[in-house]
Order: sequence, then structure tokens, then C-alpha cells
Amino acid sequence: MTITRSILAMIAVIALSNYLVQYPINDWLTLGAFPYPLSFLITELTNRYHGAEKARGVVYVGFMFGVFVSLFLTVPRIAIASGSAFLIAQLLDIFIFNRWRQGGWWQAPLVASLSASFVDTVVFWLIAFGGSDAPWLTWTIGDYGVKVFMDLVLLYPFRLLINRYSVIAIIAPQE
Repeated sequence: MTITRSILAMIAVIALSNYLVQYPINDWLTLGAFPYPLSFLITELTNRYHGAEKARGVVYVGFMFGVFVSLFLTVPRIAIASGSAFLIAQLLDIFIFNRWRQGGWWQAPLVASLSASFVDTVVFWLIAFGGSDAPWLTWTIGDYGVKVFMDLVLLYPFRLLINRYSVIAIIAPQE
């Protein structure tokens, strides 16, 4: 995954998630819960192939553009909550991923994404809806449940993609 593709994918995931969070499915979930875990997959693939510095660059650019685009798609409180939660959680993901990267192929992405997902969820829902009449506490629980499920499911594409890019790097190494 090139850095440009990582940045574009990150912007799309953030904007889509921030737009969809405005649409509750029930008192436990909003539509925004489903695309957002892809942001951790993007960060972890970038980190795996380009290192922590490039992954942080993707996060910073994704943050700036994502918040900017989100200001047009949603209310400012959600855009601010999203930006805050995103930046804290993604940088935490990079830090934890690097601590665990020498373990099995699945350890770094799983531990990093589960930890960062928890922080992201708490920060986002407290800022976005804390103190409001919305059922934000149950949305917080439901959102984290979806993230845990997605973090587990996304291990499969992570594995496929790291294998694919490893084969490509052997056949046609980049200089």
C-alpha cells in the first residue's frame, strides 16, 4: 500500500464514519461503527511496510483532511470528537504495534487495534455526545463491541495483504 493510497483511504474512512455516526441503528449502534475500524487496518499496514514515521505521517494528514471534510458532513462537535479520538487512538496504535511487531504476525495488529479502539471509543463518545439526551453510553458499548468484532475479522485481510506485499517486494523490490 503506497503512502498516497493510505492517506486517501484514511480520509475516506474518517469522512464516511463521521457522516454515518449521525444515523443510529438502535440504542446500541450507529452506522458509523462499521467503517471506522478500517482506519486501524490502514495504519497497521502502513506501519508494517513503511515504518512508524510514515504511519504517523498518514495519521497526521488523515487527521487534518478528515476533520476538514467532516466539518462539512457533520456537526462541529462530532468533527472535534472524531479528530481528538482519532489522533490519540491512532498514535497509540502505532506505539503499541511497534512494541509488539516482533511477535507473531497477528499479535501486533490485534493488541494495537483492540487497545486503540477502546481509547478511541471512550474519547469519541464522551466528547461527541456526553451530557446529551442521546443514548451515548449504550452507543459507546455497542460501538466498542463492533470494533472488537471488526478488529478480529480484519486480521484476515491484514494477513492476506502482508503476504501479498511480501511477494510483490520479492518479485519487484522498490528502491
